[in-house]
Amino acid sequence: MSKFKKTVFTGAATAIVTPFKNGLVDYDTFGSLIDFQLDGGIDALVVAGTTGEASTLTDDEHIGVIKYAVERVNGRVPVIAGTGSNDTAYGIDLSREACAVGADALLVVTPYYNKATPKGLIKNFTATADAVDKPVILYNVPSRTGCNISLPVYKELMKHENIVATKEASGNLSAIAQIADECGDYLDIYSGNDDQVVPILSLGGKGVISVFSNILPREMHELCQAWFDGDVNKSMRMQLDYLKLMNSLFIEVNPVPVKTACGMMNLCSEEMRLPLCEMEDSNRAKLEAILKDYKLIK
Repeated sequence: MSKFKKTVFTGAATAIVTPFKNGLVDYDTFGSLIDFQLDGGIDALVVAGTTGEASTLTDDEHIGVIKYAVERVNGRVPVIAGTGSNDTAYGIDLSREACAVGADALLVVTPYYNKATPKGLIKNFTATADAVDKPVILYNVPSRTGCNISLPVYKELMKHENIVATKEASGNLSAIAQIADECGDYLDIYSGNDDQVVPILSLGGKGVISVFSNILPREMHELCQAWFDGDVNKSMRMQLDYLKLMNSLFIEVNPVPVKTACGMMNLCSEEMRLPLCEMEDSNRAKLEAILKDYKLIK
């Protein structure tokens, strides 16, 4: 086990949406979204994650969007591929294919629905990390998966050379502090919640994998960069100044609000695939009002 493993990225990574047009992946618009992120100074991209509606992509589409992103980015920032599954063997196949088309790292969510035991989680992530030669970022989001990575599981998984980080979206800052204390030399920690970036940076976190940065990549990059530059007050102020907007992107299940916001800002179509669908009228009105408050739309 190597102390201080290589860091995949520092700062802000966007969990980028996947645009659709008439039921198909809209690659032209996807390219424009990637360019918008790069022009905004984003530090990495996560492709085909939860926000990218990976669960409704076919296998060909899933690998296709990863390959397209790798080629469009052309080495300017790391491209991290979402490849987790509730079927370990399937997830391994997806992970290998993502590596083959050039992904720089993998984001692997806990196996949802199955609610694996701690032993099952260790076996799942170990088998995946054994099968690839790229860094693996664990993804802990129990509110969506019904499964939590506990500290003892982290302490076992951190021993694997290829398991280098975790995206922590448990929302439990006390648990994340314990992870930082006992695993921080072996696992980088990224915030999985936009409203907790500064608290997690204060515990030694390396940054955020963000939904919010789909619409404001430069601002999320600057929030993180201010912290690393030692300007704690600026970072804290930005966290609080954008808190209302960040929270508005979760008034319905992600990625429905952020996809809607992208549509309102003319970044891409609002089109989603079932079972995701258009926002409730009342929530849409709330989101529109907040985007107007922040002068993102007229």
